[in-house]
Amino acid sequence: MIKNTMLKTVLLVAMASWIPASMATPITITALAHNSTAEYVNAPYMPYANPNAPTGGTLSLDARGTFNAANKWMTTGVAMIGTDYLYDTLMTGSLNEAFTMYPQLASKVTYDPDDTSWIVYHLNPAARFWDGSPVTSRDVKATYEAILNKGPMYIRSYLSDIKDIQVIDDQQVKFVFASTENKEILLTVGQFPIFAKSSIDADFEKISLTPLMGSGPYKLGRVDAGRSVSYVRDPNYWGRDLMVNRGRYNFDMIKFVYYQSDEISFEGFKSGQYRFRPENKASNWVTGYNFPAVKAGLIKKEAISSQNPVPMQALVMNMRRPIFQDIRVRQALTAAYDFEWMNKTLFHGQYERLQSFFHGSELAATGTPSNEEMQVLTPLLSKLEPIQRKAVLAEWQLPTSDGNGFNREGLLKARQLLLDAGFYYNDMKLYLPNGSLAQIEILMTGDTMGRVLLPYIRNLKRLGFDATLRQVDGPQYYERVRRFDYDMIVDKFAQSLSPGAEQVGFWGSSAADQSGNRNTIGIKNPAIDTVIEQLSNAKIRDDTVLYTHVLDRLLRAGHYLVPLYGKSATNVAYWDQYRHTKKLPTNAVGIDYWWVDKEAEARVNQYLKQ
Repeated sequence: MIKNTMLKTVLLVAMASWIPASMATPITITALAHNSTAEYVNAPYMPYANPNAPTGGTLSLDARGTFNAANKWMTTGVAMIGTDYLYDTLMTGSLNEAFTMYPQLASKVTYDPDDTSWIVYHLNPAARFWDGSPVTSRDVKATYEAILNKGPMYIRSYLSDIKDIQVIDDQQVKFVFASTENKEILLTVGQFPIFAKSSIDADFEKISLTPLMGSGPYKLGRVDAGRSVSYVRDPNYWGRDLMVNRGRYNFDMIKFVYYQSDEISFEGFKSGQYRFRPENKASNWVTGYNFPAVKAGLIKKEAISSQNPVPMQALVMNMRRPIFQDIRVRQALTAAYDFEWMNKTLFHGQYERLQSFFHGSELAATGTPSNEEMQVLTPLLSKLEPIQRKAVLAEWQLPTSDGNGFNREGLLKARQLLLDAGFYYNDMKLYLPNGSLAQIEILMTGDTMGRVLLPYIRNLKRLGFDATLRQVDGPQYYERVRRFDYDMIVDKFAQSLSPGAEQVGFWGSSAADQSGNRNTIGIKNPAIDTVIEQLSNAKIRDDTVLYTHVLDRLLRAGHYLVPLYGKSATNVAYWDQYRHTKKLPTNAVGIDYWWVDKEAEARVNQYLKQ
């Protein structure tokens, strides 16, 4: 529902043929906010942008693995990183607000606050693809039909409320939804890249290094297959003067350099092969930045805070495997993980134990359930098994160790849980109740996680498991994950400050058996399904927070994964040629709003020539 404070920005439009006369008068607005108010409707530029930022220079970053395709929206191939720079979306999000969208390809939207079963996006008549042709409603319709019919399953699930897409004229496209319950779908359809219809018809499902035609600020530059990919700024970009783009996209080139391991990547950073590095390795952050360029004052380090939830990085247990069906087994596998020892020994005390799926934000459930949470939980308790029911009502705390490396108490607890679940020992080996050997294979690609997983494997072996760590190449790994062909994997669940319908793809029963979906755990829990539906239908911000708290409690109490570690701030290191505004976004690093100091870049270049 649009609040009175937003009505100042509303332009009432005449009734058109596509608006039923029985409806209340629709409104046309230039920004959409889900359960909140758009703060920057009348702003000349975003508060974290420098509208006078100089343009030029190169932003260079690293990437892992390899690639063989330019389209990440199909179900085959491994897409190159960075393709979002090639495309515009209908609207673009604020990095300071939970879920607010401002004009990009669309200059405004029309909808009826009393009947949210439809919305019309009005395309900016100035919008152009790279070849100079106009972006039309037919391109929007073709894009969404391609994604809905041929895109990844988790995206199809996310957009499943779209019932129809109607072309009104060249600049007006109408989305019709299956119900009025999912309010956020009005904004969701504004988040996806738009491709040219001609390009979709010819090339959407081709595994190719030629991208689909876009309208974005960058074009694909040089591609060194499997090694690097560059994007060059389009000097004729149609949208450079849009409010959201003022002070944005300042780099003439954005380049990603691929490495097979983090160790090699770090050496590449030291030698200037790329110059901006999110530092995800604690030992590097604490002890690794002592190389000559640092001593010469040419490397900067920053810990950039964020109000977003810390992504849940965890060892996922594949519930499709019989060995993980008993919740006591899942509890045992969590007890076997020794975070305190790892944080002290491997991570220099830099990380936090993730006590929530929305850790570090207002969405994280704390203490015992509030009265409001109990009103939501009470009808669901009968759907939970006793252990989950007890845990959901209690204050949550993951097991802790003394950090001495033995985790004796945790392993003893894990052993008892396994015995309670009917497992038994014979000749120092652990067996399932059905008599088969207790085997667990952890699947991984690359070598970054090896040092974290090997100590965990040792603990599983101490419990009697026939536990192995299997490393495969990227394409094989991603294909096996698509088919849910694994016992355990490391997965990361990134969350926004406005969770909603996308949670179905993470935890919903409907996603558990859809190959390629994000429910890597295979959760099928009717109580979780109910709360996700309530969350998706939340009308006000307080309800979004309430239902997220309940969802958090249910997910934790199911012991579906082993939380590993995380950090509330993002550590970045970069060669001293990049600059940003004094006040960064509250919810992101906002690298698209940074720029190059050309004099500083010249000093860096001179140093690297020595």
